[in-house]
Amino acid sequence: MQVRLNTIVAAAVVMFGGAAYAQDMVVKIGHVGPTSGGIAHLGKDNENGARMAIDELNAKGTTIGGKKVKFELLAEDDAGDPKQGTAVAQKLVDSKVNGVIGHLNSGTTIPASKLYSDAGIPQISPSATNPKYTRQGFKTTFRVVADDVHLGGTLGRYAVKELKGKSIAVIDNRTAYGQGVAEEFVKGVKAAGGSIVDQQYTSDKATDFTAILTQIKSKKPDVLFYGGMDAEAGPMLRQMKQLGIDAKFVGGDGICSSELPKLAGGAMADGQVYCAEAGGVDPSQQAGLDAWKAKYKSKFGIDVQVYAPYVYDALNVMVAAMVKAGSADPKVYLPVLAKTEGYKGVTGNITFDEKGDIKNGALTMHTYTKAGKQESLGVVR
Repeated sequence: MQVRLNTIVAAAVVMFGGAAYAQDMVVKIGHVGPTSGGIAHLGKDNENGARMAIDELNAKGTTIGGKKVKFELLAEDDAGDPKQGTAVAQKLVDSKVNGVIGHLNSGTTIPASKLYSDAGIPQISPSATNPKYTRQGFKTTFRVVADDVHLGGTLGRYAVKELKGKSIAVIDNRTAYGQGVAEEFVKGVKAAGGSIVDQQYTSDKATDFTAILTQIKSKKPDVLFYGGMDAEAGPMLRQMKQLGIDAKFVGGDGICSSELPKLAGGAMADGQVYCAEAGGVDPSQQAGLDAWKAKYKSKFGIDVQVYAPYVYDALNVMVAAMVKAGSADPKVYLPVLAKTEGYKGVTGNITFDEKGDIKNGALTMHTYTKAGKQESLGVVR
């Protein structure tokens, strides 16, 4: 009799437990980045940041509106291509995701943002820096890094004032990001009294830059700025060395990765390459960010490239708005997300302005040693 009673009790517990689990709210969060192609290492880095946040939220048993939540990550690959970007954006819309973190590139983020806006789905980009993204009048667009006006302009002034550039050449890859950051760089140079001696263009698929570098060499630049990604900057640095161009090499966040030295194949000299990460923390917050990066390496077995911690913060900011609103319904939590103020993330404090841009966004200047070690030169606001 006792055995039968125990069996009945055990069955009841299983049934009750199953019912409780069935009542868990499922919240689907999309993430999009280029996990194939030339900058797949950057896309995977971003995706890892999202997975880290999702795993931690599920482990601690997050509740929204009194219900325990099971978060699911719907990760998509846009290959850095605008057409593929809109295709996977539509896929996420059709899947009725509760929010989207991404895309990585401005060229994919901007066209995809229209689809998310039409569907009323909040989108936070952790890395798209083209100003247009948050200036389309959409209420669903947010970003957690500084934009190209700040990034490119600061780099332009830095090239003139700090690097003492007197004759500066510019190349960009004609993407929304590359062209945008190059245009702001040129404005910054001119505002600081510098001179642009040449401007050349390439594509984000190119690997041979010998022709345009040969033209630039004749102008004898002391600084060369590249608006593009590390996948192109690496070969460009190798070809600069082969042609005997010893100019300082400056770029934005697209080249500011831990992969750049490998892509450059040992072609960098000490203090030759300077780049700005569109984010950064003050000294008082550095220990927390370093601890997070160590945890990331322990989990994934690799170093952070650039933007994984910004993805992590973006996802957590989105969930914090859901928790505060008591709902994962985009219509309900979107107004709360828009009013985010003073959120303490691993990348610093996050407050959104009326456009969805981060207020008082930071830049971190970096350089590299000949051995390929990235060294921080400090935060600029």
